[in-house]
Amino acid sequence: MALEGDGTDIARARRLAVGFLARVQAEHGLLVSARAVDLTQLVVSELVTNARKYAAGPVLLDLCVTGDLVEVAVRDSDPVLPVARAADAGRVGQHGLEIVMAVARDFETQNEPVGKRVTARLALADVPGDALTGRPAL
Repeated sequence: MALEGDGTDIARARRLAVGFLARVQAEHGLLVSARAVDLTQLVVSELVTNARKYAAGPVLLDLCVTGDLVEVAVRDSDPVLPVARAADAGRVGQHGLEIVMAVARDFETQNEPVGKRVTARLALADVPGDALTGRPAL
C-alpha cells in the first residue's frame, strides 16, 4: 500500500492491517489472535507515523505472513535509520520505536537503494510465555 501523505494515512494503514489479518484467517485458515490484531495495528500506527513525520514523499506499507508471524514493513525515502532512545520515564513522546521493539518478536532496519525499510515481525497467535511480547518465558 502506498501512502501519499494526507491526514488519513495512519487510520487507513491500520484498517488495511485489520483487513489483511481477517483475510489471512478466513482464506488461509491461520489462527490470528485478537492480541495479534491489536499489536499489528499498534506497530503499523507507530511505524507509519514515524515515516510520515521524518521522511518526505510516499510511504510504502507491506504486510505478509511468514510461518507463524505477520511481517509489517514500512519503507520511506529517508536514508537515516531510526534508533530507539534510551528509556526515560520523564520524556514526553518519542517512545514509539521502543514500544514496537518491545512487542515485536523480531525487529530490523535496513537501507534500501532509496531510503530505508523498517520491519517488525509479530506472532499471529498467542503463545505461552511473556504476556506482552509473546516470547517464551525464561
